[in-house]
Amino acid sequence: MISSLLCLRLTETYYAVGWTLDREFQFYFGYFQHTETVIYRIFYYINRSGNGRLTLRELKRGNLIAAMQHADEEEDINKVLRYFSYEHFYVIYCKFWELDTDHDFLIDKENLIRYGNHALTYRIVDRIFSQVPRKFTSKIEGKMGYEDLFTSCCQRRISHQSLVLNIVLYEEQLHRMECMAQEPVLFEDILCQIVDMIAPEREEYITLRDLKGCKLSGNVFNILFNLNKFMAFETRDPFLIRQEREDPTLTEWDRFAHREYIRLSMEEDGEDVSNGSAEVWDESLEAPF
Repeated sequence: MISSLLCLRLTETYYAVGWTLDREFQFYFGYFQHTETVIYRIFYYINRSGNGRLTLRELKRGNLIAAMQHADEEEDINKVLRYFSYEHFYVIYCKFWELDTDHDFLIDKENLIRYGNHALTYRIVDRIFSQVPRKFTSKIEGKMGYEDLFTSCCQRRISHQSLVLNIVLYEEQLHRMECMAQEPVLFEDILCQIVDMIAPEREEYITLRDLKGCKLSGNVFNILFNLNKFMAFETRDPFLIRQEREDPTLTEWDRFAHREYIRLSMEEDGEDVSNGSAEVWDESLEAPF
């Protein structure tokens, strides 16, 4: 049931977003990569045991059946934000493609450090490549694959790493602010802000449970690891804040993926126009999907 519905919905998706068999390689490459991404997302969030097999209990406790019903009823797959969204897949895969400069489907520390225009700190990149608590599936020393990048970006994975957060991890952020001539924000002030965001059960410490139950935990990680997003958060547009309040059902990731998908689509359209025809595919300019 899962396989048949998944294949049916993704096939319909590719016709809906404009793929045709005239671009056969892109069609099938995108189809399989999208399917793979959906499977990764399903198993990451539903298969809590991490053994690669969904149990009846996990299916009943999760939201997969509801998401599949939604996908079956909804004509626009991008409105199915849980697991199936083409926009989400496109953004995730484009990020991987941009980092994988030699396109061998593997990235190393030097590749990952370029993420978001060098937004991440070296310490958090080292922490990700320490493969704690989850080993990479690539099985190649010092390399992560597409699935590994996806799981590293997920909230639950980073939450485990947050158990060892301390002032040492923030020191690099502080140094980068000074290098960029930004007014440094002291750790003492940041700590108060983090505690206010998370509102832990006990003021003495922050637990993994506190982080998982906090809707603003993503902002906490940005403060500590991602300088670009931290500065953007500090200077947020009031219009964006109002948008978030108007539709609280959307997560930060949902909003980011939608904006990024529009940007990437516009860039691709611009490349097609510059090439003189939207029907000509130049492998050197576009990702193969």
